[in-house]
Amino acid sequence: MLRGAAAGAIVGGPFAGLVARAANAAEVDRIERPPLEPVPDMRDGQVRLWLPPHFQYRSFHDTETQILLNDGTILPGRHDGMAAFRGPRGSIILVRNHEINGPGAAFGPGVPYDAMARGGTTTIQVTGMGEVIRSYTSLNGTQMNCSGGPMPWDSWISCEETVNGPDVAADFTGVPNTPLLQRHGFIFEVPAGGQSNRQPITAAGRFAHESVACDPHDGAIYETEDNFGFASGFYRYLPPRNPCHTGRLADGGRLQMLAVRGTPNAELAAQQTPGARYRVKWVDIDDPAPTFPYVPGTPALTTNDTALTYVGNQGRAQGAAHFSRLEGATYHDGVVYFCSTQGGGAAEDGPGPIANGYGNGTGQVWAYHTRSQVLELIFQSPSAAVLDFPDNITTSPRGTLVLCEDNVNDNFVRGLTTDGELFDIALNRLRSSTGADRSNDEFAGSTFSPDGKTLFVNIQASAGMSFAIWGPWRRLGV
Repeated sequence: MLRGAAAGAIVGGPFAGLVARAANAAEVDRIERPPLEPVPDMRDGQVRLWLPPHFQYRSFHDTETQILLNDGTILPGRHDGMAAFRGPRGSIILVRNHEINGPGAAFGPGVPYDAMARGGTTTIQVTGMGEVIRSYTSLNGTQMNCSGGPMPWDSWISCEETVNGPDVAADFTGVPNTPLLQRHGFIFEVPAGGQSNRQPITAAGRFAHESVACDPHDGAIYETEDNFGFASGFYRYLPPRNPCHTGRLADGGRLQMLAVRGTPNAELAAQQTPGARYRVKWVDIDDPAPTFPYVPGTPALTTNDTALTYVGNQGRAQGAAHFSRLEGATYHDGVVYFCSTQGGGAAEDGPGPIANGYGNGTGQVWAYHTRSQVLELIFQSPSAAVLDFPDNITTSPRGTLVLCEDNVNDNFVRGLTTDGELFDIALNRLRSSTGADRSNDEFAGSTFSPDGKTLFVNIQASAGMSFAIWGPWRRLGV
């Protein structure tokens, strides 16, 4: 099963029962939870979500129609990762990514990082019922802003899930990168309620970033990589100063990549023994932010595949572990939880490239214990009927994990308790204004309001949309 990963394994552990139960589809299906039911949207009465009994929601920032922000910006689509912070007079501040690829004019006012990149973040002040108070551009000129993570000092870190730039040839879209003015593949800080300085944290790496989580005890930033067709890595960035003390994330630190002790290149994307635990070490990345040779205004010679694997290959040469498509990450009580979207299936033959995505499973959820430096598998989906491609992840104030699905079938928001109960929170039942079925649009950006009463979540599609969901969370076990 582990294909060479057993040497670093630790048997059992506090979550072993959780995994053993959750790995059994029949037992998961027997867990008694209220069935979801169609609920009308408080915005206009249309049914867009199915929720548990006694829950309500309101959608907002639906880009099927043109929406102007308070700064005059036309709201972009592709709503993705998001975080919630305390706002003035009981309001909530949301900072939200827009995962937009391809060269083109940057949206929004101010000086963008790259005037020819179309992604970024918008910031929205809302009530707990999803009523928009104001909204504006907070980061622009970036690309493929996928997920990221809220920081303890009230900032959002936005991640670029790309390595595009004028020094790299076209990506999977086939669109030349020649018009781009800057390198991409970095992370950017966006203060809650403020503006980003539009400067990348280059020492944190240039790779297909997905998400980040901060350990407030030492300020380490844990980073996931969604390198679709290749093995992905789990990284940490050690900044030169603890950002929890300085109130900002500084460049110039050290980037490292996770490896399993005693097992070089452990194949962790493969199906694991329930409750698998591994002692880990960290290997240094010497060249985290490469610039490849190129002549401005001419097509780059470095292939996108070469650029995508450049940073990770430095770690794998030192024994770094192979994961499948690492996506959402979140920190809670000494543990960084992260999703391996296609993990848990048959082992791949080598680190890539794989046309249908590296990994043959339907999802794993990992826990990295930051103090003991132990990696633990806390959930492995036995089939798509149980959990289908988990992506973004957050935790409730009580520690329940909330997982967003991203596949081509019905997409759910699901809960995973520390007792191993997997249950449904929301089901996408969107239809377009013309009646087209949009139930396979992915959920993304799940985040709880600071008081824990409202779950905000996005629909990541060209016609993006955000939701505020509220109800008896404690009764649901969230």
